[in-house]
Amino acid sequence: MNYILFDGPARNALLPFTFTRPVADILIGIMTIRQKWEMRLGSTTTTLTEEYLSEKYPMVELEENVMINASFLPNAVLAEMVSNLEPNQAIFKGDEVIAFYTNDEQEEVDFDTYEILEFQEDCITLKNTWDIFSKNNLAIQEDFEYITEDRKSQPIPKSVNVIGADNVFIEEGAILEFVTLNASAGPIYIGKDSEIMEGSMIRGPFALCEYGSVKMGSKVYGATTVGPYSRIGGEVKNAVLFAHANKGHEGYLGDSVIGEWCNMGADTNNSNLKNNYEEVKLWSYETEGFIKTGLQFCGLMMGDHSKCGINTMFNTGTVVGVSANIFGTGFPRNFVPSFSWGGAAGFTTYITKKAFETARLVMSRRGIEFDEREAAILEHVFEESKKWRKE
Repeated sequence: MNYILFDGPARNALLPFTFTRPVADILIGIMTIRQKWEMRLGSTTTTLTEEYLSEKYPMVELEENVMINASFLPNAVLAEMVSNLEPNQAIFKGDEVIAFYTNDEQEEVDFDTYEILEFQEDCITLKNTWDIFSKNNLAIQEDFEYITEDRKSQPIPKSVNVIGADNVFIEEGAILEFVTLNASAGPIYIGKDSEIMEGSMIRGPFALCEYGSVKMGSKVYGATTVGPYSRIGGEVKNAVLFAHANKGHEGYLGDSVIGEWCNMGADTNNSNLKNNYEEVKLWSYETEGFIKTGLQFCGLMMGDHSKCGINTMFNTGTVVGVSANIFGTGFPRNFVPSFSWGGAAGFTTYITKKAFETARLVMSRRGIEFDEREAAILEHVFEESKKWRKE
């Protein structure tokens, strides 16, 4: 069967992260949503997403296809239902479509003509950016149980101080010596060829993806995910860092989501709790205003390719777009549009020529080319975000 993951109505609520990727490629737990579906279904997937993303994330359509709403994360029951779909069947949860069987001749889908299968179990869904960190606890636990089932962990080194050893899984090539792992409150997953340096203290749930690293003396609280090739240091709590992100120095990061190719300068700190303990509001690209999150703890949402200088301070509930460069004293406002350059004293436009030069250098250090497809995506984001910048 040919499986296609589509963005669904949650796409705009998940900006700025979906400016540069489909919903399916959001990292939560130990894997991206796409990786979860592909493992559960035993099949590759393609993507139905925004046109400007489609060259990098193309859709392959065959005569018969199953379309899957990528904002729904699979579990055993849901994956089985999807894999057993037959022509003219659709799976719904309430009013939301999860998946449906279609063919390449259907120009429009009329669900009134479908047999509706109701999914009545619980599953993790992404409806807003803050769901990525607030539901990361559940996502790590589900991924951990699935990918470690009937597998044997690499041995825990003798120098490691560990609590709940049965809840720790170490992949081949991982390096860790003289660290403390406490998996009593949730699992700890240490990915292939990753490293946890000496003196680090980690409480689960925690996921360190392949080639990721935790620097010396780090203090990490669950539920935290460090994406492939990403690096953390200092104090981190309940945060998700996508691939190739760098928070390598002292400073606090909590209840936050950091996109790919981001870099946080030494002693960068974010607030995750308002002084009056009130509910945190967060910038919404859908409403173009601040909306209630229902959370008392909510920190920083930072889109891909954004950077901040040393000693940067972020207010509670700050949203930073794509390819912003933030520096200077004081707190910048809690919505920083994409391609902004500056800080609390004010912002100017970070022109694409300069931004692309930096992206090219950053990516080349990891052996990845900043090609025309990447440039075209960022060019589109630059144009789309003009209305929020003061130019």
